[in-house]
Amino acid sequence: MHIRLINPNTSAAMTASIGAAAQRIAAPTTRLTAVNPADGPESIESHFDDAIAAVGVCEEILRGERDGVDAYIIACFGDPGLNAARELTRAPVIGIAQAAFHMASLVSTRFSVVTTLRRTVILAEHLLSQYGCATLCASVRATDIPVLELEHNPSACAAQLIDQAQHARDHDGAGAIVLGCGGMASFAADMQAALGIPVIDGVSAAVKLAEAAVGLGLHTSKHGDLATPLPKSFTGRFAHFSRSA
Repeated sequence: MHIRLINPNTSAAMTASIGAAAQRIAAPTTRLTAVNPADGPESIESHFDDAIAAVGVCEEILRGERDGVDAYIIACFGDPGLNAARELTRAPVIGIAQAAFHMASLVSTRFSVVTTLRRTVILAEHLLSQYGCATLCASVRATDIPVLELEHNPSACAAQLIDQAQHARDHDGAGAIVLGCGGMASFAADMQAALGIPVIDGVSAAVKLAEAAVGLGLHTSKHGDLATPLPKSFTGRFAHFSRSA
């Protein structure tokens, strides 16, 4: 099977890092390609970043359809453009936040999220509510690490992530930790060893869920709101999204 991992920001270095983490967990028979849009934010840390990045995600889905991709992963914890992407394909589309929350719920009764900037705590809380996981989450803790700092200073970032995760384990009652950024994928194994509890990286969780969905012969439902968008014309910079009947 062919899984396409879409990093919605424009950092090629982060795409390579996320892709490597995904490849390590993928089955030997899985072909995994990691891409990022040419246009958009270099990191996604706000509602505005999320909205702009969603356009790039949709463009990458359409490219993947031409390449015969079997499943897609949106490798940003905000899951930007997730349902829009699902409208554009019958292939399964997995967001790493949704994947991580559900995977954590299978191995613990309460989990905590350790994320980047303080403002993204609210974004994570919105997603927890949207996905029906709010009652399972003990806390959402911020490190105030900018996303791109995960690439530039990984040792210092790892120490901050472990510190917040320890607080979640010891004071919030978390039985597992969800990493709240795709750029944290490479930290999961060392953190799990240090903490002694499950640490869920959404990228790895999404890879295994995508493989499972394809293996089960499942596809994105085209009944209801995830049906293919109605044919219509788009203008200006979005003309390439135009569809004829």
